[in-house]
Amino acid sequence: MNRSSGFLDATHDYQTKVFCLISDHRVFRSRSPGMFSTVIGRTGIKGAYVPFRVEDDNIGKALESLLVLNIAGAAISAPFKEKVIPYLDVLSEGANIIGAVNTIVCKDGRLKGYNTNAIGIMDALNAAHFDIPGKKALVIGTGGAARAVAFILNWLRAESILVAGRDKEKTRRLAERFSGTPRRLSDLPEYPVNVDLIVNATSISGCDESDELTDIVGSMKTGGCRLVFDLNYGRRDNIWQTLAQKNNIRFMDGMSVLAYQARRTFLLWTGRDVPQEEFLNALKE
Repeated sequence: MNRSSGFLDATHDYQTKVFCLISDHRVFRSRSPGMFSTVIGRTGIKGAYVPFRVEDDNIGKALESLLVLNIAGAAISAPFKEKVIPYLDVLSEGANIIGAVNTIVCKDGRLKGYNTNAIGIMDALNAAHFDIPGKKALVIGTGGAARAVAFILNWLRAESILVAGRDKEKTRRLAERFSGTPRRLSDLPEYPVNVDLIVNATSISGCDESDELTDIVGSMKTGGCRLVFDLNYGRRDNIWQTLAQKNNIRFMDGMSVLAYQARRTFLLWTGRDVPQEEFLNALKE
C-alpha cells in the first residue's frame, strides 16, 4: 500500500481530539482552520480545529486552559510565538535555539513547544527551487517569524544575512544570534540592497496597513535580487509583490509555508505522516 492510499484508508481514531489556533484579532483571517479541518476529516480522526482569539494580557491563562480543556495541540501565530515560551513545560531543541514557538503538543499534563516554521520555510524554498547556500539575504522584521527565517538561512549556510527592524536593540540581538548584520529599517532606502533574497517576516503586507513601511519598501533599491518572499498571504495591494513586479523579480507569498509547516505540526500532534499534497490541496478548496 502506498503512502497516499494509506492516508485515505487510515484506521479511524475514535478518541475525540480538539486542536486550536491561538492568535489575536488576525485569527479569523487565517486559512489554517479550513486547511486543518479538511485534513482532519480525511484522516478519520474524530475531532475539530478551532480558532481562539486571545488578548495579549491573557496569553498565560489561555495556555493554562489547554490542559484544562483537554486540547490535544495548539498552533501559535503572531503575536504570541515568543510570548508563550514562559508558560511551556519544555521546548524542543529547535524552538529553544530559535527562541520562538508555533506548535504546542499537550500530552501527559505537559505543554511542549516546537518550531515548525523554520523547516516549513526551508521546504517552501526547496519547492521553489531556490538554493540558499552562498546566497545573500535580507530579512525584514524581528519577531518570531523573523527568528525562524534567520535561523534557517544561517543553518543552510547563506553567505550573509542582513536583518532590518525598527527597534535598534532588538534588531542587533536577533542579527547577532544568527550571525547576521543589523540594519535600521528606516535606513534601507538610503543604501542599495544588494542581496539575492528579500524575506518579509513582519505581519505587514498591504499598503493600507502601514504608511511608513509602504514608503520604505517603495523606495528600496534591489540590485541583483532574485526572489522576494512574503511570509504573509491573501493580502490585497501587496507592497512586497509590487516591489518585485517593479524590479522584475520573482515573487512568492507564504501560502506554501503554511502548508509545509502544517504537515510537520500535524505529525507532532497525531503521529500521522500525511502526504504534503493533502495540505496543499486543502488550501485550494
